[in-house]
Amino acid sequence: MTVLSGHRLARLVADRTGQPALGHDADVVGRVLPLTLGSHAADLLVDWSRAPDDPLYRLLVPHRDLLAPADFAAVERTLRDGDADRLRLVVDGLREQLDPHPAGRDPWDVRQTYPGTLHVLPDRGRTCPAHCASCLRPTRFAGDPARRAAREGPAAMAARLARHPEITDVLLDGEDPLALRARDLDAYLSPLLACPRVRSIRIATTAVVHAPERFLRTADGAADADDLLRLLERVVATGRRLSLLVRVSHPRELDPLPTRRAVARIQATGAVIRTRLPVLRRVNDDAGVWARMWRAQSALGLVPHRVLVERGAGARRCFGLPLAEVLDVHTEGVRRRDGAGAPRGPDVPTAHGPDAADALRSPVMSTELGALAVDGVVRRRQGPAFALRVLRARDPGLVGAVAYARFDPAARWWDELVPYGPGDRTVIPGGRLTPEDVTGGA
Repeated sequence: MTVLSGHRLARLVADRTGQPALGHDADVVGRVLPLTLGSHAADLLVDWSRAPDDPLYRLLVPHRDLLAPADFAAVERTLRDGDADRLRLVVDGLREQLDPHPAGRDPWDVRQTYPGTLHVLPDRGRTCPAHCASCLRPTRFAGDPARRAAREGPAAMAARLARHPEITDVLLDGEDPLALRARDLDAYLSPLLACPRVRSIRIATTAVVHAPERFLRTADGAADADDLLRLLERVVATGRRLSLLVRVSHPRELDPLPTRRAVARIQATGAVIRTRLPVLRRVNDDAGVWARMWRAQSALGLVPHRVLVERGAGARRCFGLPLAEVLDVHTEGVRRRDGAGAPRGPDVPTAHGPDAADALRSPVMSTELGALAVDGVVRRRQGPAFALRVLRARDPGLVGAVAYARFDPAARWWDELVPYGPGDRTVIPGGRLTPEDVTGGA
């Protein structure tokens, strides 16, 4: 598969769209955000005739909305002046501003995100077949050693497992662990199979929808595609629950024949494909798109795992939506999928088991506290409120807790919410409560 970035990607944009200005925009933005685009996405996913408004163009191709107007102008001006040192300073400053974790984040490749879960970022598994502009991470800012996570590898993973008998679930994440060669991925999976306590193995990947040839025995397929599938098969044969977590943002990503063939080959190993589905402005913020996406997943046997609220910070600000709008899109999308009233609560359809039921029930925010489901807007004594439920937390005692935040039609994220009452502060840090705010959690 051919992967384009930088000047080559900018030239492709100009050629495919017939608009040199869009190529220029891609070149300017690409200096700050080093997005890449694979041939599968370029040839089969992006509708170049609709650029720059095509949903997958906005998701996968550098465009000027990813930078604030003043920031775009600063990079453009510096490029025009030809001052390489000044350009480096401007770019580094903007990358710092756009860091989704400005306070820093645990830099290690092996970390315990929850008491029973080990989060592993495999060394060299850091190359996505196509970068989604909505999920930029600091590790994607190429060329800056200070921003790269420390690389620990399989030995550190095995050592952490040995020290923490409470770990039963392992998530391989990063940019795309399945970009590793099969033998390199095996170096991570074999220690897990040697640990009887590990019952669940999850692998986050975009390859299924952005580089399906990774799983295919074709002229364009990976040389070790069969080896990779045999490795997945071996994991399943040990009795572990093996899931591939695939981020899907638009139903068009599931349409190409290579993707459908890849899905079938993966499912034949016994692995389950679970989808993580972000709600994104001008990509899928339409109930009809969501209804098609639900149906496409069902037809392929994919299991909805999470509907994700996009934080909308940094370069991702152009994708974020207020929580109230996310709930409206989600509710109407489920209603159209089922052709009936939108399920919310205990009567959610469970055709694909509890994961699918929860995905249909509520969007989820992944916060510093943990995973919080936004169950909807409810009427409380002092007015409407968002109802939040803790799905997973670093403090196990919080799992299952329900809290309420004062309804704010403009709020986009957990840290923008104000707790409805003092008892809601355990889940919602919020701002200072006024005397009128103190309702005792009624």
